[in-house]
Amino acid sequence: MNCDIDTKNALEVLKNGGVILYPTDTIWGLGCDATNAEAVARIYKIKKREESKALICLVDDANRMQRYFRNVPDVAWDMVDYATTPLTLILDGATGVAPNLIAEDGSLGIRVTHEEFSRQLCYRFQKAIVSTSANISGEPAPKRFSDIPDEIKEQVDYVVQFRRGEKAAQAPSKIIKLSLDGEVHIIRG
Repeated sequence: MNCDIDTKNALEVLKNGGVILYPTDTIWGLGCDATNAEAVARIYKIKKREESKALICLVDDANRMQRYFRNVPDVAWDMVDYATTPLTLILDGATGVAPNLIAEDGSLGIRVTHEEFSRQLCYRFQKAIVSTSANISGEPAPKRFSDIPDEIKEQVDYVVQFRRGEKAAQAPSKIIKLSLDGEVHIIRG
């Protein structure tokens, strides 16, 4: 199956409130429409994860970040522009996404993806897409598709074919929290 057919099928599932299993610029992720609270709740259920532990979103372009935050600090734009590896930013003042996606402190994690499939999917969906590791909460994140538990695969509405056969281990992104007051906290380096 080629990337275009996978993109079309995944888009259909996202538009209908479903959950997908898809490759990203880091590890394979569980995804859904970031504005759909029921779909987000389903991902928490699949992962057996407490809703107090926030999830992140992917977008296709840095400019799209401003749609999901009241204020994007200037340093965030620079960090995205100069990042040489996948970088997730946690920013304050989240807006425009499902309430159960926003952390208790009002923040949201977001990453601009540069990987072929996830970028095209985000671009064509025109909204942020949830991206969280395809594992049961507390278990190790799968480094390749073959490491994803069947329990996860069986609970999603669509499993993308593209990149399934890759043998190379993938790594999660760096995570940096930026406060509106300029404070920088490295969560995962």
